[in-house]
Amino acid sequence: MTRKQRRLYFVVLGMLALGAAAALVLSAMSDSIVYFYSPTDLQTRHVSAGRRMRIGGLVEKGSVMKAGKTVTFRVTDLTATVPVTYTGILPDLFREGQGVVAEGKLDGNGFFHASEILAKHDEKYMPKEVADALKKSGQWQGGKGGASPPAAQEAPSP
Repeated sequence: MTRKQRRLYFVVLGMLALGAAAALVLSAMSDSIVYFYSPTDLQTRHVSAGRRMRIGGLVEKGSVMKAGKTVTFRVTDLTATVPVTYTGILPDLFREGQGVVAEGKLDGNGFFHASEILAKHDEKYMPKEVADALKKSGQWQGGKGGASPPAAQEAPSP
């Protein structure tokens, strides 16, 4: 084997090793990706049951029912609704009519089993994904993503 052929051999082996390492990293990352869906997205797109995801919207008024540590409620984007069940302690700011993001899995019957509930952290914040989903559905014309919810108005600064 000539020196030029040996060099080409090592370059090709190096490229193959680099490609294999990149494939392994991307494969490992795909397991940790959690997609965000609005209730309308869940109805219009085919989303496989048992896949980890986040849903977001508003907690529908009159839908919260508690039975011990298990809470059942509906999340809406004012166009579609998804029933959610959660077992655990809810965030202090969780209440009807407020923005929420739930992380968990959808079952085959369209019921979402949440493992984590994220509530908005102050009276004027709504997660960007939730605000975008409400804007996309045409139900809210508020400020930019991460801005105030539909019912809140910003007070003028002194």
